[in-house]
Amino acid sequence: MPSPISPRFSRKQALSLGLLGGAALLTACSADEDSLAAQANAGDSKGYIAGDGSVTEYAEAERGEPVEFENELFDGSTLSAASLRGKPVMLNFWYAGCAPCRIEAPELNSLHQTFGDKITFLGANVRDEKGTAEAFEKNFGVEYPSYRDLNGKVLLGLSKYVPAQAVPTTVVLDAQGRVAARILGQIDPSILRTILEEQANA
Repeated sequence: MPSPISPRFSRKQALSLGLLGGAALLTACSADEDSLAAQANAGDSKGYIAGDGSVTEYAEAERGEPVEFENELFDGSTLSAASLRGKPVMLNFWYAGCAPCRIEAPELNSLHQTFGDKITFLGANVRDEKGTAEAFEKNFGVEYPSYRDLNGKVLLGLSKYVPAQAVPTTVVLDAQGRVAARILGQIDPSILRTILEEQANA
């Protein structure tokens, strides 16, 4: 597995990111910021784990092999990871009842409008039936397609990078289909914008 490197942010910026991640948790999934495991074992009915907004970038030389997955989109077509190569990809794991997914949806839409011609944007819905997912997309103006990943095929293909039930998680693939970055939890739009700019200009 590729070795993660620290994001190119100063110690002060990293502390600020940690505080932002904590604030996102308070408004989103849980007040418990200590560990993903503690949230998973809480015994409540939310059914997912809130990430802390942590960012992991992978050095180009350490990205390993391109990821492999294939699944059906909500429109009925099938799309494989191999067919996406040649262009960077932003892949966001989400579902309609996830509070931070709702918070970050407008930011992802804005980034899609900025980078949509240079980067392929996709969602991977891990829970909803078609009607629920489409209602979310309509309500939040989501213009890019999503995988219907109830069977977990996309999640399995990225299991080295995306913990099971960690929603939302955003993964950025480089043009070769290798994982370049991962954000666990609600995105910070400025950080994701920087990552996408780097991949668009690579």
